[in-house]
Amino acid sequence: MECDNAADIVWRPKPSDIAAANVTDFMAWLSRHRGITVKTWDELWAWSVRDLAAFWSALWSYYRVIAERGPDQIVSPDPMPGARWFDGARLNYAENILARAPRDRAALIEVAEDQPPRRWSTEQITGMVGALSHELTKRGVRPGDRVAGYLPNVPEAVIALLATAAIGAVWSSCGPEFGTSSVIDRFGQIEPSVLLVVDGYRYGGNIHDRRDAIAEIRAQLPSVHTTIMVRKLQPEAPLPLGTLAFEELVATPRPPVFTAVLAGHPLWVLFTSGSTGRPKGIVHSHGGIVLEHLKSLGLCLDVGPADTMFFASSTSWMAWNYGIGALLHGASVVLSCADPARPRSDGLFAVAAQTGTTVLGLGSAYITSLAKQNMVLRDRLDLSALRLVMPTGSPLPPAGWRWLARELDARVDSICGGTEVCTVFFCGNPLTAVHAGRISGCSLGVEVQAWDHAGRPQCEQLGEMIVTTAMPSMPLFLWGDVDHKRYRETYFETYPGVWCQGDWVIIERDGSVAVAGRSDATLNRGGVRLGSAEVYAVVDRSPRGAALVRRMGRYP
Repeated sequence: MECDNAADIVWRPKPSDIAAANVTDFMAWLSRHRGITVKTWDELWAWSVRDLAAFWSALWSYYRVIAERGPDQIVSPDPMPGARWFDGARLNYAENILARAPRDRAALIEVAEDQPPRRWSTEQITGMVGALSHELTKRGVRPGDRVAGYLPNVPEAVIALLATAAIGAVWSSCGPEFGTSSVIDRFGQIEPSVLLVVDGYRYGGNIHDRRDAIAEIRAQLPSVHTTIMVRKLQPEAPLPLGTLAFEELVATPRPPVFTAVLAGHPLWVLFTSGSTGRPKGIVHSHGGIVLEHLKSLGLCLDVGPADTMFFASSTSWMAWNYGIGALLHGASVVLSCADPARPRSDGLFAVAAQTGTTVLGLGSAYITSLAKQNMVLRDRLDLSALRLVMPTGSPLPPAGWRWLARELDARVDSICGGTEVCTVFFCGNPLTAVHAGRISGCSLGVEVQAWDHAGRPQCEQLGEMIVTTAMPSMPLFLWGDVDHKRYRETYFETYPGVWCQGDWVIIERDGSVAVAGRSDATLNRGGVRLGSAEVYAVVDRSPRGAALVRRMGRYP
């Protein structure tokens, strides 16, 4: 595809879009306060990867990060994976979230099946965070201890995360759709002292009681000394023996007391899928996540206080953690554990219409399914508030792009990230035109190249995705990884000193990107490499294949 082909442009910013963009304000701030003149996205990106320390220092100041102590050094000179970020700084993720969450409208909007949306204010959730963090402290939870959640995508899960982070403990979560063995494979590694659970949930018009599964999980996690139950199905039912009621613990609001921790202190553990062995526990830091989510959500996705963000997700997926970061920008966050195919197959768009969503993230496979059905949205749903749609999870085929362009007036801009960094490597931005089938470019502060087997950069050719710049949200370590051996072998063994996670990409001369799937799942047929993107493209064209994909769980 030629880089200068205007025929494939599906969105182009208007002057008003550019003038109102967060990144435009940031560039003006750079000129006033740092004497740095950049006038375009490409110029800003080039500076951001050329001078990492200056870029991240500017972000810290521009966003006025709340910290007990600022950093002595932005990034150490050590090569990856040894680079250290924000040495000397002391801050708290939960404090930054709650200080910036909306004050004049809902912070969280809860959507459950067959029920009207429920809105939760920042004042309300702050009082609950304070009450729950106080209870955790009373029960002996200290900085570094683990708290695990077996919870759906509901406000109680966000409150539990923030209460855990507030006292410097380490959070991890799995959705209740996970079977007991999958939960134990994950939580058994981190040995949580507290387990928050849900009695059950409604999905697909059915009730899913999880009390028997919880009893089995508790029996196999001997480290757990406190179990707290969120009663979503039967709020008046008796609690299992030795279990506390979430609603009783948070009934009396308390102001949170935030523990300022080092920027490199563990915040949460996210688990990889475990498709090639036991799931890896990815540990992220308070400082890295706060700065990364300020940058990528604020400057790249242009999220601000007028927005309502809905990222269709389970608490098992990094998109859940990423979406909560919208609170850092004063945006409202939609939380839904409803079936995306109810009451019709366009259920996610119905949730977006119902909640006035402006920024929507959803799986490419879900979009492809609706495109195949030739689903019509315009005649039924008011999606006039929607300004940005972000397909992710797998490459979006041309039929999906065409369908979205037909049905929506919003900008469609794919993103591509990973559990390992809990953010995006590639994304769009409000200043650059969008080409169908391609992601606009690299995120700020992130330089990605496509390399051949000999480590030579490729342009307009399929290559291994390589990250050549250290990122603040790269893992602190993998849980239980003695001497970081597994971490180095997994991401830095192929090309020493640079990040390689096993993905194929094609980078065009204009910097736009096409993701071609996993390089460790590639077939080589007569010298022609076929990645997962090609395989999915064929499967997606088959009705039986699409049905199989749905059963495999590619939908969020």
